[in-house]
Amino acid sequence: MDIKAPDVPCTAHILALRYTAPMQYLIDASVYVFRAYYSMPDDMVDGDGNPINALYGFARFLGDFIEQVNPEHIAVAFDESLTTSFRTSIYPEYKANRDPAPEDLKRQFSQCRRFVSALGLMNCADPLYEADDLIGTLVEHGRRAGRPSTIVSRDNDLTQLLTRDDVFWDFAGKGKLGYDHILDVFGVRPEQIADFLALAGDSVDNIPGVPGVGKKTASALLAHFGTLDDIYANLDRIHEVPVRGAKTLGAKLDTHRDAAMLARRLTGIACDAPLDDPETNLRRSMPDLGAINALFDEATIGTALRRQAERVSDLSRF
Repeated sequence: MDIKAPDVPCTAHILALRYTAPMQYLIDASVYVFRAYYSMPDDMVDGDGNPINALYGFARFLGDFIEQVNPEHIAVAFDESLTTSFRTSIYPEYKANRDPAPEDLKRQFSQCRRFVSALGLMNCADPLYEADDLIGTLVEHGRRAGRPSTIVSRDNDLTQLLTRDDVFWDFAGKGKLGYDHILDVFGVRPEQIADFLALAGDSVDNIPGVPGVGKKTASALLAHFGTLDDIYANLDRIHEVPVRGAKTLGAKLDTHRDAAMLARRLTGIACDAPLDDPETNLRRSMPDLGAINALFDEATIGTALRRQAERVSDLSRF
């Protein structure tokens, strides 16, 4: 399948939207599954000795989130595409620096997805599109429906999706950021995040960027010119930017133009992933307590999370 990488961030040119519907909440599941796996005791096991720490921690996080927020529209996005993403076909070294998930964690990811579905939440994953892309697609869908989005994650790349009424929420972490906070925190506006990463690189995702261009230089370039395309349209003016080495920076950027443009194809979030009937599936439905209890029986999980699931069920009667 020929999948075109996004040329610009999904949110470009639409900062003045006025929303008329309630907030939708989009959860980047892998962040919280991994956090539970590495923070909960690894001696939490089921009757067969299989670890359940990630499942337990993620289920508690999700239950706490719903009890606190009680969202009407919500989706949980998982990553299935570490080695099969369309970005890997563009750049085979993309995320090649990451070790595969341990086998006992892979098993728990499957259980976490079962829990999400049983809890009555939209559960999405795709072998070609990453969770970021699924979230981006749902952000765009929400805009068409008049809904702003709260993106629940610790992955700062997702801030490129924000417009004026959207929120980036590191739940149980650093808290909430709005559109106007991003410049203060990261040195660039949300719609510049993908260009910033293309210039400075992203070591987490194994994206090299332009050699010799660090975060401060990338921020200064974007503050002066606005976009990556405008930077390359004005290489003869790079010396005007108040950064160290400005006199030779234009030649350096020109030499590594292809690397920058390749990186930009990787750093932008796609907003056209295939999703089945998102308008229906985003609406939270009643939990299947039978399925939840069956999963918890299988994992030998006790009463606390079962009672929380019952409380969530009571909250789900919109």
